[in-house]
Amino acid sequence: MEFGPHLMLALIEGAVMSAVLALMASGLALVFGVMRVVNVAHGEFYMLGAVVAWFVATQVGGGPAVAFVAALVIAPLAVGGFAALIDMTILSRIGYDPERTIVATIGLLYILQQGTLMAFGPDARPVQAPFDARIDLPWVERVDGAWALYWPWGLHVTAYKLFVIAAAVAILTALWLAMRRSRAGLMMRATQWDAETAQAFGVNTGRVQAGVFGLGCGLAALAGVLIVPIQQAHYLMGGEALLSSFIVVIIGGLGSLGGTLVAAIVIGMADGILSVFFSPIVARIVATLAVAMVLVFRPAGLFGTRRA
Repeated sequence: MEFGPHLMLALIEGAVMSAVLALMASGLALVFGVMRVVNVAHGEFYMLGAVVAWFVATQVGGGPAVAFVAALVIAPLAVGGFAALIDMTILSRIGYDPERTIVATIGLLYILQQGTLMAFGPDARPVQAPFDARIDLPWVERVDGAWALYWPWGLHVTAYKLFVIAAAVAILTALWLAMRRSRAGLMMRATQWDAETAQAFGVNTGRVQAGVFGLGCGLAALAGVLIVPIQQAHYLMGGEALLSSFIVVIIGGLGSLGGTLVAAIVIGMADGILSVFFSPIVARIVATLAVAMVLVFRPAGLFGTRRA
């Protein structure tokens, strides 16, 4: 296959990666932006979303589509509710102190990881996609002085991957509208900028923080549900996802939701292209170098702002 069709496939894979990264990193950025909490266990909530999706899909009958829809609804709600409970019972009790919060979430990481291993075992768990249609993709070539479409062998994409991209766009658009237009979003932004003043005006900042932590972890779980028909659920899958999310959040700017989305697109597309034409190791090296450059020349991130 020529360079052009290869590039198209790489861009599609990169778009899928960008979609999943944007969902997960948005949850991480939201938690840090509102609560100033670095959730080291964020990747494990992504893993829990995938594992719970597998469990729900195996328990629900009615075919792959019904099972996947059930998992898509139940897993993020269950994981988000569990995360909110963790916030109320652990993080709020240590006052969201940065050092103690990092230690607590590191401990939570190992508890969730090993608990999942003991409950579900070490095997990777597959979830069948709700639909598996393959869409042939056309390319153009110049024949007898004129451009014409043709369908090269092997140039296709599964309909489910296109669904992942569309679902991520819809969910992130709804999140942006909720943050900007809803009363809950207003309370989140008020808590982010000045929690004491917000509390003085009657905002229950404790509930807001628990809700934000649950929402952030629920977004990570949702990313896990969307990816599990492509990559099987495994108790160790959270580590790499956490690293990628931190890379995106650092480049985009800590607490900047818009910057996180832009960085997720850039990193995801670069990962797809470099992985196809070179190797995933090269993609990781480039992403790590990008983080180093941002930390040296713009520590607040490309779209972040320093706080006084």
